[in-house]
Amino acid sequence: MSIDLSTRYLGLNLANPLMPGASPMVDDLDVVQRLAEAGASAIVMHSLFEEQISGEQYGSIYHMEIYADSFAEAQSYFPAHHEYHLGPDAYLEQIRKIKQKTALPVIGSLNGITPGGWTRYAREIEQAGADALELNVYYVCTDPSETGREVEQRLLDIVPAVRESVGIPVAVKLSPFFSSLPALACELEQAGVDGLVLFNRFYQPDIDIETLEAVPRLNLSDPTELLLRLRWLAILRGHVKCSLGASGGVHCATDAIKAVMAGAHAVQLVSVLLREGPEQLKTILDGMRAWMEQFEYQSLRQMQGSMSLLHCPDPAAFERANYMRVLQSWKQPPGFARVR
Repeated sequence: MSIDLSTRYLGLNLANPLMPGASPMVDDLDVVQRLAEAGASAIVMHSLFEEQISGEQYGSIYHMEIYADSFAEAQSYFPAHHEYHLGPDAYLEQIRKIKQKTALPVIGSLNGITPGGWTRYAREIEQAGADALELNVYYVCTDPSETGREVEQRLLDIVPAVRESVGIPVAVKLSPFFSSLPALACELEQAGVDGLVLFNRFYQPDIDIETLEAVPRLNLSDPTELLLRLRWLAILRGHVKCSLGASGGVHCATDAIKAVMAGAHAVQLVSVLLREGPEQLKTILDGMRAWMEQFEYQSLRQMQGSMSLLHCPDPAAFERANYMRVLQSWKQPPGFARVR
């Protein structure tokens, strides 16, 4: 039986839902070629940061670095300029090279937190050959006077500025920490976004108490992180019409199938490819085909969104009931030592 894994994501017709997510893998053209040969349906660039583009922001970082020299405890919080993987010009050139080396769609990525001139760089990413753009707004509120609505408004102000700069599809990569994700998702759709990617991973710095430095901790994902994505994919599937992408926690064919059933049109892989190599993408694709054949699915579209809450009469009640059921599911194992 022929299995149709094709999907439509951000207006792009893709051979299958699997693609490498934003990571340094795209910096190496040989790795990009291996990803293409393994069956990747698109290539997602890592983010180009607002601070890399804006001369004013560069100046701010420079002054922060100078200031940090006076305080050893703070110095390690700020990246040096050379630590960025690709500068703005090299980033654009890499998009061109990837387009020349593969026939795959390329999704550029911008990361910023303030409306400003940097958003015009979206047009240059489009002109370099990108087929779509992922907007990654990584912002941690540290000001107690800034309200939740103001944090949301940051995003809602940035999206139109980027949207007006380009004609290609635009997706927003969200964090899971908004008070009402469905409401924000609907507002973003009304603002013109073509897709939502769930979720950004917040990396927490550690503290070295001997050197008095903040130490970056980059921990690769594990399959337990998928559960949060599944929950919100299933909820949002019934509230928005734009594309939905899953990012984080997908490590095998079963994980990818779950994401699609919850409502994902595309599934981004990073940690598993960094651990196992680009060829693992083919292993996951083959596993998906085998599972679909076993359970008599002829196409991906047959199961897309089949486990979402779209047809649930009261999703909030369903979620609360599931929460209560989980809490009651733990059973004391035999021989469990009681604390006296």
